[in-house]
Amino acid sequence: MTARLLNGNAVRDQIYAELQKEIGELDAAGVRPGLAAVLVGDNPASKMYVNSKVAGCEKLGLASFYLTPPATITTEGLLAVVEDLNRRDEVDGILVQMPLPSQIDAKKILEAVHPEKDVDGFHPVNVGKLVAGRPHLVACTPLGVMEIFRRSGIALEGAHAVVMGRSDIVGKPMALLLMHANATVTICHSKTRDLPEVTRRADIVVAAMGRAAMVTPDYIRPGATVIDVGQNVIKDAAQAERILANFPDRVANFRAKGSVLVGDVHPDVVNVAGALTPVPGGVGPLTIAMLMSNTVKAARLRRGRRASEPAGVRP
Repeated sequence: MTARLLNGNAVRDQIYAELQKEIGELDAAGVRPGLAAVLVGDNPASKMYVNSKVAGCEKLGLASFYLTPPATITTEGLLAVVEDLNRRDEVDGILVQMPLPSQIDAKKILEAVHPEKDVDGFHPVNVGKLVAGRPHLVACTPLGVMEIFRRSGIALEGAHAVVMGRSDIVGKPMALLLMHANATVTICHSKTRDLPEVTRRADIVVAAMGRAAMVTPDYIRPGATVIDVGQNVIKDAAQAERILANFPDRVANFRAKGSVLVGDVHPDVVNVAGALTPVPGGVGPLTIAMLMSNTVKAARLRRGRRASEPAGVRP
């Protein structure tokens, strides 16, 4: 058995096509949705992520505002930046790139973003609405996973889904979205006893533990759907060659580049699962797509344009 690969790039392109139509309608009404990205300091990975988000705005014709406060900024200074963005009417969405420098109270910053502009879906008000089954703006990665399920024909109602990881950004909202879709959900984490035994009972496994290739074939029931949220950069040659032993092309690519991106799911799971998101090219593209979708949604709702939801993008 070789798993069907669930192509995140194709799903992203479908969503972008639908968003472009809605953005055109908003533009005709004199509304240009705008996203403000705040990047504190010079973290290269954070800079890369923010640049990709700004590029997404440019691709779709959204307005983007890129703010780069110095790494020495205080909590109070950054709160002032966020409050200014809250007041600016041309800004519909605000994202503050994590992680923040140690001197900043990240919780205070995230809670300072107005819930109507919280396109990352992290504000307690938006989390509470998701818990209550009245989602408003939802965390982008879990929302993207739901789009993969829907557009790939993966049935959720009545399915047993195991979510590996309990983070506020992925694990918890993912479990809630699955529960609201009538799946039976088990949440696992680093303290779960006999983790492989729990995951082997699942129809659907969402892996978001942050550990490279930890989900090996013995974790997966044959034919199960496996969603790999992990994004782990491997630079150690021995580790890369061990993980990619059955994928000589990827080993050769590692030797040429000196690094390789792998998920939390071991590549050999492709021989057991019924469907699998690859890394790269699976969940990753959907995170940015749903950020764009949330920005457009925020613009529509903030400006009182509560017309029908875009055809393919649901909360």
